[in-house]
Amino acid sequence: MDVLFLVASGAVAGIFAGLLGIGGGIIIVPVLAMVFTSQGVSIDVLMHVAIGTSLATIVITSLSSIRAHHKHKAIDWSVVRVMAVGVFVGGLIGAAVAKQIPGEELKLIFSIFMFLIAAQMYFGNTTKAHRTLPKKPGMLLAATSIGTVSSLMGVGGGSMSVPFLTWCNVTIRNAVATSSAIGFPIAVSGTIGFIMMGWSVPDRPVMSLGYVNFPAFISIVIASVLSAPLGAWIAHRISPVILKRVFAGFLVILGIRMLMTL
Repeated sequence: MDVLFLVASGAVAGIFAGLLGIGGGIIIVPVLAMVFTSQGVSIDVLMHVAIGTSLATIVITSLSSIRAHHKHKAIDWSVVRVMAVGVFVGGLIGAAVAKQIPGEELKLIFSIFMFLIAAQMYFGNTTKAHRTLPKKPGMLLAATSIGTVSSLMGVGGGSMSVPFLTWCNVTIRNAVATSSAIGFPIAVSGTIGFIMMGWSVPDRPVMSLGYVNFPAFISIVIASVLSAPLGAWIAHRISPVILKRVFAGFLVILGIRMLMTL
């Protein structure tokens, strides 16, 4: 049942990764937390493994999503090249910060993060596009901040990079597509960081490399890689407003479920 649950979650995460440029982690992390809880994994490492494994799946999922968006020529690679270094460094910082946060507190922080993302999804992006992209130092600062928070939460960065890019007058479709590419270096550095930080930590689930659990990783990746192009295909054909609101409701339910296990 756990495998089927993870595969189904991976499929849903892949679709929303391609559709909304969110990387899928906002679904994967709470699902993994529930699965690891049911397996009796210690709360001291439960959230850390969920986040690290989520980032590892995003490495693969983002490649599939990037390929689909690139076919539509929607990715602004000049923006990606400037932000890649910043988000990569931020990803390592986020893993180091997560290492210092106790499991229960990390779970509470992630639950609050889910409610904030749900509000953003439901009410839409209210940022006014009133400026152009900043110069390189400003881009690097923004990218490092996005990478740090995204790695800490186990997400691909779209919840922050999409509003940032649209605020800087990048069209929403290009912002979503570019965000999917920005998510790759975040996921790579975050995965490396969580492997290193969890290398010798006790009480991790079996078959884990650091804070990355391989059985969960494989189960999710198989489904998410196949479904991510479908999300990108939908994103270029319909308005995602209704789906965003449904997704917001889903996040609220998952957030409440996580709070109930504290």
